[in-house]
Amino acid sequence: MTLHRPTPAAPTPPRNRAVAVLAYDGLCTFEFGVAVEVFGLPRPEMADWYQFRVCAAEPGPLRAVGGIQVLADGDVRDLAAAGTIIIPGWRGKDAPVPPALLDALRQAHAGGARLVSICSGVFVLAAAGVLAGKRATTHWRYAQTLAERFPDIRVEPDVLYVDEGSVLTSAGSAAGLDLCLHIVRRDHGARIANQVARRLVIPPHRDGGQAQFVEAPLADEAAPLSALFDWIRRNLDQDLTLARLASQARMSERSLVRRFREAAGTSPKDWILTERLGRARTLLEATSLSLEQVAAECGFGGADILRHHFRARLRTSPTAYRTRFADAAE
Repeated sequence: MTLHRPTPAAPTPPRNRAVAVLAYDGLCTFEFGVAVEVFGLPRPEMADWYQFRVCAAEPGPLRAVGGIQVLADGDVRDLAAAGTIIIPGWRGKDAPVPPALLDALRQAHAGGARLVSICSGVFVLAAAGVLAGKRATTHWRYAQTLAERFPDIRVEPDVLYVDEGSVLTSAGSAAGLDLCLHIVRRDHGARIANQVARRLVIPPHRDGGQAQFVEAPLADEAAPLSALFDWIRRNLDQDLTLARLASQARMSERSLVRRFREAAGTSPKDWILTERLGRARTLLEATSLSLEQVAAECGFGGADILRHHFRARLRTSPTAYRTRFADAAE
């Protein structure tokens, strides 16, 4: 499976801190809960947090997966005042979208609202026409249908989420958490996003270009590779040649490459680069280390190499990245 590396669009700040999550009959309960957990829970320790409300796409009570019902405190007319609108899945990829909802989304977006979809919610945004000419993703099961039905959308079938500035889309279920945390990072900075992640007991950041799934899960006999992953993360500042990795894993280089791709969905070289970039991003966000120091800590060898990989993978410079998140956190 080829791992696509999406080019980030310029960040678009929300026009306000009001977040509206859509509720509908046949509501996807998990995806809805993701939005509530990240944006709807009171966080008195955090200044300027989001103002959250649920907006019904149709009269309720609304049935949700799992035998529960939802009574919303708003409707589609309230979408016009939101800075961010979240579509937490949809009741089916073939289910029609009410015209009133489509009109409300188009008008809100034209007025500056940021639109976000989780999983099959992308079909609602696609029907509204706000994804035309843009990149988008969805659950891997729906990617081909989305591409066939909306050929003007550049579907990224393998990634966790895509940020196109004012329109953001995520893959299935848990990838919605990654996208929501990404939004918090954009709005409030890495420190606040990390606090939210700790409360959720999940990793603070998974890159949007990470694969949705791998060809085969790690079997019990792959425990040496699990140990190798941990060892690599502890030694990112070292020269991690294939020969050294194979020796650490106690297998041949050829076997290591094959087992690594089965387990991680990519090559050792690419996986290590992703880990190094992740470490570099953390250091840029949370420390005042110089670029040379960051490069050395992450195994890049020098600031020039660090800059090269930031440009190639993230389409930005380390300095611009640090400035962006420092500004967001203030």
